[in-house]
This record gives sequence, structure tokens and C-alpha cells, in this order.
Amino acid sequence: MKESIVIDGRRVELDNEKNLLEVVRKAGIDLPTFCYYSCMSVYGACRMCTVEDSRGRTMAACSTPPKAGMEIHTNTDRLRKYRRMILELLLSNHNRDCTTCEKSGACRLQELALRFGVRKVRFPQEVRPLPQDTSSPAILRDPQKCILCGDCVRMCSEVQGVGALAFAYRGSDMEVTTAFHKGLGEVGCVGCGQCASVCPTGAITVRDDTAPVWNALQDTNVRVVAQIAPAVRVAIGEEFDMKPGDVNLGKLVAAMRMLGFDEVYDTGLGADLTVEEEGSELLDRLQNGGKFPMFTSCCPGWVTYAQNRHPELAGNISSCRSPMGMFGAVLRDYFTDKDAKDGKKTFSVAVMPCTSKKIEAGWDEMIAETGNDIDVVLTTQEIARMIRESGIDFLSLEPEATNMPFGLTSGAGVIFGVTGGVTEAVLRNLSVDDDYDALQRVAFTGVRGMDGVKEASATIDGREVHVAVVHGLSNAERLIRQMQAGERQYDFVEVMACPGGCIGGGGQPGPQSAETRVARAKGLYHADSETQIRRSQENPVLSTVYGNILGEDHHRLHRNHH
Repeated sequence: MKESIVIDGRRVELDNEKNLLEVVRKAGIDLPTFCYYSCMSVYGACRMCTVEDSRGRTMAACSTPPKAGMEIHTNTDRLRKYRRMILELLLSNHNRDCTTCEKSGACRLQELALRFGVRKVRFPQEVRPLPQDTSSPAILRDPQKCILCGDCVRMCSEVQGVGALAFAYRGSDMEVTTAFHKGLGEVGCVGCGQCASVCPTGAITVRDDTAPVWNALQDTNVRVVAQIAPAVRVAIGEEFDMKPGDVNLGKLVAAMRMLGFDEVYDTGLGADLTVEEEGSELLDRLQNGGKFPMFTSCCPGWVTYAQNRHPELAGNISSCRSPMGMFGAVLRDYFTDKDAKDGKKTFSVAVMPCTSKKIEAGWDEMIAETGNDIDVVLTTQEIARMIRESGIDFLSLEPEATNMPFGLTSGAGVIFGVTGGVTEAVLRNLSVDDDYDALQRVAFTGVRGMDGVKEASATIDGREVHVAVVHGLSNAERLIRQMQAGERQYDFVEVMACPGGCIGGGGQPGPQSAETRVARAKGLYHADSETQIRRSQENPVLSTVYGNILGEDHHRLHRNHH
């Protein structure tokens, strides 16, 4: 017979849960928290998850291991008063301009204050006059809305290994800040947005860039074109109460056309271009020599991290632009002649799951003589806000196809949105066999799944090639150190900054759990399985892009510093 504990009069069996909070939630009780995430260390700061035992002793459920025979109460008068008191104290030191806050309606503090009936705050409001930080193109900070839960600090240091945020001072002077109080744009921040994804309030948010898009949509002299990243299609539905992993590219295309976008494309075509270019680069290094391992360059968070922490790897990182960068260049070149003929200006929008893409769009390599390849990057959250603001009933929309001549993408391009997808797509392209069984063998080489580091091998050009797939920058850092110490050796390494890859990007709907990311990944793999074109090289649109737009000069698909 399994060991058990009693929770609110009901017996619950134990199954290796590491704390009481997990057991309570398994029992179907939503115990409130601000500072608990299973992927990070236990902090126990907010005390909202405090429970009471049969002797009247209180304890934080998140930091208390379950023991057989315990009798736990989660909803006594004492605990309800305790939680309301915590909420009042937090609100007394909080900027309560809720109606104009970016997180209004999605704020955990607001949600729990409503849930626990906090209608007034008995303590005087004492908000410290700390300035907002608007230095980053991707992330905004408002310290007046910080509740010191520490979620951002632990995410940045433990999961991402960046450490751009930390606690400073003590007692009532404590605050979350950067080194020497510099702006996020001036320190080692890579713009991944994971801090914003775990922040329960409006203290850290994604920069809102919808205003220039609205202006462009209203200008009759402007042609507004957009590309949608693969990971967006399996998360946008969550903003409208649909399940994670539901594929809603067609509905999103329809909604964007109703908003006024003239042309809507799939960044999966950019991913197909990336597969072609990156695969050719890897093959060239294998045949003619080059720096190994070759690291992928799709993720701007990873590229920024490498530039900051590991400049010695500059020659190892692929020269290829990201799919967004490649497709942005293709669209800019394609519409330049049409703009001159039509007397219009093309405004290029990229709808991305990633906040760091906002930084990438401003890189020197993304600015051509004809203008920025990408004018504005919108996250999944931002395009959802635009749809809601317009009153569009997303659920009732009939799916629509993306525009030609760039309307086709391969399944390999679609799976770019999940960790391991880039590697699988490249291996598919370089595989000699092109039958279904060969694709299945690539799928099961070990590149799929949510393990932080995965290893696989494949035969390319008669040589066994060793590959690694890593997501989360702290995992990447450990892998780099192991390689530099000679403990591991690879030919090809895929790195994605965010947990799960692009599906877990900082611009995706939150809060993001491991289960949510798994569901999104399944959605992308399902979309891949339903495409008629499974390998990038089989996409007929690529011949049009290479033949009619790019010609023999592919420099627009590569990064300048190489």
C-alpha cells in the first residue's frame, strides 16, 4: 500500500512529489503562489502557499517535503486572513495604476487580489520613485510594480545563465536591478524575454511595438507585408482560450487580412532557405575543412550570448542569417521594384514568438540600402492584442492560405519552432535517402524531446557526424565548457536560448509550463506530418527565390561579420 497524507479531509497518495505544493495541486486544489516554478530552485518568498498541519503549525508548501501521515489544511480562516494580509502588504508597496498597466487582465497579483476578496488596502501606499528602464529594444522594466518574488532573478541566472538581474540592498530598500543600475540594454541581457514570461506583474514586460504597425496599416501609400514564424501557429490560440498545440495558422492569416495586412507569408519558407544554406555550409566544412563544431545561428539570444561570453566561438557560428532575416531580405528585394512601379513603400512586419528578434531586427546586417529588412517585430502576444482591439472573433474565423508566390513551406521548415527541429531539418536535407523510412530514421536519431541536451549521430557524405541539440543558455554554457575541456566533441551543435526552443519564446502567451511546451511541440510535429513536402530542398518555391530574386549572389542570406 502506498504512503499517503490527508489534505482537507481527503487522503492523497504520495508518488515521489518533492514538496507539499505538488501533492496539494495533485489533489485538485489550486494553492496560490507567486514565486514557485518547478524548473527553478525553491525560493519560498511570497508565503502565499502556506498551509497548516493538524497541530496548527504553518509551513510553506513549496519548501516542505511531504511525509506519510501528515494532515494538511489549505483553507482555514487563519490561512485566508494570512493570504489577504500578504496581498494587502504587496499592494501597499505597488504601483496600482492597474487599468493602464501592460499586464492588466493577466496579472497574477490582480488575479489573486480578486480571488481573495481584497477590496481595500489598510496600509498607506508607499511606492518608491524608481525609474522605468526602457533601454532594451525588447524588454521594459518598471520597478514600481515589482513584488520581489525573485522569479526573474532565478530564471535569468539558473535557467539562462545570464545573470543580468539580481537583488540589491536589504530590508525595505531591497530591489531587483542590474549591475550598477544600468539599463537592460547596457548589460549582458540577451533579450530572450524569459524574465517577462515568469514575472507575475507588470514589472517586466515585452516592449509593445504595435503603434507603428497600426500607423502603417492606415496609410494607403504603404504596402504592409508580414511573415509568421512556425511557433506562433501553435500558441496564438491560447490567447483566445484554445488549447496549446492547436495549429491556427489559417485563422491567424485571416485575422491579419482583416486587420489590413496586404500580404501574409509563412516564415517556414525562410527556414527552408536556412536549411539549404546551413546544410551547404556544414557540407563545405566537412569536405574542405573549417572550424568545428559548427553552431547554428537561428537564435538571436544565443548569438548575442556567444558574442558577449564566448567571442572565441565567432568562427564556429554559422554564417547564415536566421529564417526571419533571410525571408526579410527576400521580401525587401522582391518588393523594391514593385514599390517603384506602384508608387508605394513596403512595410515589413515579422510575427515572432521571440522577444530577442526585436533586437535582431536592428542589427547592422538587417539594414540594406533599400531600408530595414524588417521594420517591426511583433510577438504572439502583440498580434493577439491587435486582434482583440479590433473586435475580431478569432474563434469563428475560417482559415485562409498564405499569399503566393511564397505560399509553400516544407514540414522541415515548420519544425524549426521546436528544439531539435533545425538539426532534424538539416539531417533530412543531407540524407541520401528521401523515402518515408529515411525521414522516420532521422526523426528517431535522438534530436526530438525536451531533454536539456540531446546527442545524436548521422552519416553525411560518407562520414559519421556527431550532433548535439541544446536549449536553455545555462545548458549551452555547460556544454561549451565540456567541449573546451575535451570531454565532448561534436561536428554540429544546435542552440536555442529559450526552454523548448521557439515554442517557449518570451513573446509567447504565458504562463508557460513544461506541459504547454510539449503540447506546442506536438502541434508542430503534427503539422509537419501533414505537409506534402517534408524536406526543404523539395520546396519548389526555393528555385523561384534563388533564380528570380537572389540570383547567384547569396550574400543577403548571410551575416556580415563572416
